[in-house]
Amino acid sequence: MNSRLITTTEAVDPVFMFLFGACLLLLVGITAAMLFFIVRFHRSRAPRPTSTADNNLWLEIVWTALPTILVLAMFYYGWYGYLALRRVPPDALPVTATARMWSWSFSYPNGATSPKLFVPVGKPVRVELVSLDVIHGFFLPAFRVKRDVVPGMKNHVWFVAPKAGSFDLFCSQYCGTAHSSMISTVEALPEAEFAAWLKQGSSTTATRPDGRKLAQEKGCLGCHSLDGTPGVGPAFKGLYQSQVEVMRAGKPLTVTADEAYLKESIRQPEALIVKGFQPIMPADPDLTDEQLEALVEFIKGLK
Repeated sequence: MNSRLITTTEAVDPVFMFLFGACLLLLVGITAAMLFFIVRFHRSRAPRPTSTADNNLWLEIVWTALPTILVLAMFYYGWYGYLALRRVPPDALPVTATARMWSWSFSYPNGATSPKLFVPVGKPVRVELVSLDVIHGFFLPAFRVKRDVVPGMKNHVWFVAPKAGSFDLFCSQYCGTAHSSMISTVEALPEAEFAAWLKQGSSTTATRPDGRKLAQEKGCLGCHSLDGTPGVGPAFKGLYQSQVEVMRAGKPLTVTADEAYLKESIRQPEALIVKGFQPIMPADPDLTDEQLEALVEFIKGLK
């Protein structure tokens, strides 16, 4: 059978059921044998040993051969399933998943972006995994997909959504304070609806970037609040034109959070470290000038 025609669910589920069945059979067999020996050879029934046998060749062959066959079968099914998980169908839709503390962002070849992963029903999707900061985990329980997202390391997963619906997407690696909120969804759409969404997402991204939407997609709102409450990073509300105590090259300074400050802080977050906060914000190499302007205008409006 061509493993490229097997979905990730079809590759994982039979292996799981095989392992579960083997473990269940062993549990029942060992428990039954143990109970039998407890009753049959209880001291009241057999106070003294009656057998003088010190070995049994066939018994030793059986308990050596059966576990060996079982382990080899586990290896075969596991390896076969692994190959199916790593061999991506050539017609798979390419999508890039960008992980950062603490959000997901998904980009498509035509330029469309979204904080949710939109996919067509019944079509294979290849997801390239990119991390901008620490190790994250791309985990789709519904499609039996889990893969580490490691900074600087190329990695990918693929899957097929068999039916329309919304499916949970988690980060499976503890990645910091707001790890538990790093949740998104896979939105599986019929092919015609997906094509319409993809076209609309591309035109919206290309013509009028929305600052609030960008802040959500890029993960800014996971660290920076909009109501003035301090979080992992400084609050966006009231930030523009305020006086900010920062460290530049190890020297304390007080600067005005003007437009130039905002742009530098977004482009080069390690250049100015605000007093009382950790330098954990990653730079986004994919951020365009238009998107930068939209983010700055959004922050300026939060007075």
